[in-house]
Amino acid sequence: MENIQTYQPLLFSIAYRLTGYASQAEDIVQEAYLRYQQVDQATIHSPKSYLTTIVTNLSLNYLKSAQREREEYIGVWLPEPLLTALPKSDSPEEKYEQQESLSIAFLVLLERLSPPERAVFLLHEVFDYSLVEIAEIIEKTPEHCRQLFHRAKNHLAEKRHRISVSSTHQRQLTESFVAACQSGNLAALTKLLASDVTAWADGGGKVRARLAPISGQEQVAKRFMVGLMHRVPADTVLFIEEINGAPAILCWSDSHLNWVLTLDIRDHVIVGLYTLVNPDKLAFLQRQLESRPEPFLSSSQILRLR
Repeated sequence: MENIQTYQPLLFSIAYRLTGYASQAEDIVQEAYLRYQQVDQATIHSPKSYLTTIVTNLSLNYLKSAQREREEYIGVWLPEPLLTALPKSDSPEEKYEQQESLSIAFLVLLERLSPPERAVFLLHEVFDYSLVEIAEIIEKTPEHCRQLFHRAKNHLAEKRHRISVSSTHQRQLTESFVAACQSGNLAALTKLLASDVTAWADGGGKVRARLAPISGQEQVAKRFMVGLMHRVPADTVLFIEEINGAPAILCWSDSHLNWVLTLDIRDHVIVGLYTLVNPDKLAFLQRQLESRPEPFLSSSQILRLR
């Protein structure tokens, strides 16, 4: 009998990219397994296809039901951050594609799409399903799926960019960003930012955060110089983890994850900053950190403050 648990990483990846919520993706995968167990296994030709179909449609149903919630969300909406370890790959193109499709910036960009466009685009572009296979999954014609895919691609074309900076350089730039903020070196910080850099913060109405993004080198630099990074309490630990496929800054104090800051880096400068302070959206990541067998605050990860 086939071990369906081997499909868990794939199913979770699909559900997470579709919904933007790691906790919801986990629930969706569990529901898919329950439904699989309740049917006559002899009638299922391909467990992988069957489970993918369930997960995709449960995710689409969630997106439809969550539409009003997204519209009424207080301030900027950002996806739940996810602790990641990208699979080893000999192909730089494959590695960068996986990084891009997991990045906070890319998941935010997907919000431009309708749920069906999002499903077709992700399944075809990221997970390499054919349009014929996708048509069966979402119960559309292949021609309709082709139209949805091209529509999605056109919607994303203007804002989408490929990740082309190595993780080593990303980490170096992240550490330089923290050092500039902590030292009060406004000139050094500004130099790390693109001229059209934009910063977003998601507090969800539960933690104080700007309700609208801020843009421009000077405005963003001053915001981080005198704001979030400068006012960290004395007992706070800042450390670097791979979040959504790239190095990110995490703030930890009193056995609690306070915030996560991810940097969108392009052409060796920071073009976007995404700060998550909504405690509901940090809960899944905190569980991930605490459930790892090895200590997650190693000396190589901790960033020195001041």
